[in-house]
Amino acid sequence: MSQPTASIPSTTTSNTARKPRISLAIATAFGLGYLPKAPGTFGSLAGLALALFPIYFMALGAWAWGGIGVAASTGGTLTMDSFIFFQCLLAIAVALIGVWTADRAAKYWSTKDPQRVVIDEVSGQQITLLLGGFWPRHTSPTIFPGNTSIVGANHPLSFGMMASPNWKYLLLGFILFRVFDIWKPFPARQAESLPGGLGIMADDWIAGIYAALGLWIARAVGI
Repeated sequence: MSQPTASIPSTTTSNTARKPRISLAIATAFGLGYLPKAPGTFGSLAGLALALFPIYFMALGAWAWGGIGVAASTGGTLTMDSFIFFQCLLAIAVALIGVWTADRAAKYWSTKDPQRVVIDEVSGQQITLLLGGFWPRHTSPTIFPGNTSIVGANHPLSFGMMASPNWKYLLLGFILFRVFDIWKPFPARQAESLPGGLGIMADDWIAGIYAALGLWIARAVGI
């Protein structure tokens, strides 16, 4: 009588998670999240660098093409420079991509909020500098190579970003964001309970708004 043979379960793609390499790369800020110490701090530094990127990108365009166009509102009393427009698009893109990639990373690692995911710090820091350090700012025309102003000189009111942001605002914005990101004042901690990637990202957005308000106060008192 032959002995029954034990069946060996086959491994299928249905029970084996496929590694989302692109999502993990973005969620960890291209490897910064894997650093053994202070990955969130390095993620914030990446957010600071990303926030500065439009400045040098548009400055290169001004040098190459002789100037940067300006979009003006009806009546010509308010202008928004190209830096701010690009910065807003970049912030929205990072936030949306962050929700998606953070959600995929959390599901892959089976963790609610993996420490290795730092795209939330990147996005939060970017929001801090956009809302509190760069915009709005009452400025005089900014000149790039080619003697072309980013903000029209004839407009009495302009909201724009200086070509060289004050280093004090950058440093203070970085410090404030780290403080609020760790502290998580209301409703940042409560936002962590939101589902999926939204919960991972939302608390850092709120921390970024708090930090931006801190920068506004610092600017109001003349720091």
